Amino acid sequence: MTIRTRLLPALALGLALAGCAKEGDLVIDQGVGITAVRSTCPAVGIPDYTGDITTFRTPGSTTSADLDVTAAITNLRSTCNESADDRVYTEATFDVVARRTDTSGSRTVTLPYFSTVLRGGSSVVTKRIGSVTLQFADGQERAQARGTAGAYVNRAEATLPAEIRDQITRKREAGDPDAALDPLADPTVRAALQRATFELLVGFQLTEDQLRYNATR
Repeated sequence: MTIRTRLLPALALGLALAGCAKEGDLVIDQGVGITAVRSTCPAVGIPDYTGDITTFRTPGSTTSADLDVTAAITNLRSTCNESADDRVYTEATFDVVARRTDTSGSRTVTLPYFSTVLRGGSSVVTKRIGSVTLQFADGQERAQARGTAGAYVNRAEATLPAEIRDQITRKREAGDPDAALDPLADPTVRAALQRATFELLVGFQLTEDQLRYNATR
């Protein structure tokens, strides 16, 4: 499952950190039940408005005539090792593709990015800052570089309690009193699913002005 940290400013926190971990699929097979499609591996993705960065020649400027460098995170991929007993390790790799408006001379551009582990859609477990360096040759308009991020998740915390799992996956016959009830609507079940859901999110470490520019352009 793929979804997009740094600790985002208040402007983006509500908009950017929504997850896509799948809670379950409704199935009809010898009665009605829920079969949960879950993994202890965190979903990996880029929060809204943090996958691009734009710099300008003049501080405070946001005009197209003053554009300096634009860059985007792409090709986000992840691998996950679930074999460890206590901690599950996930590594994400991604490309940064950039374009500059002034192609004269060679130039080195370093852009900061964040990676964070989010629990339950809002609780930041860990946060790290890294950087990716792009090399523009003389006359070259475009450049590309590779970035990586890794995270550990506690297996026990990412695993649903047995009683919750049984409540979700129990087959329900047509005559059962709760046959028509969605177990995921139970606040206790939903809270347990939320606590056990983790995400590894990656994006550019933006300033408040850069984030506002991305959100409003």
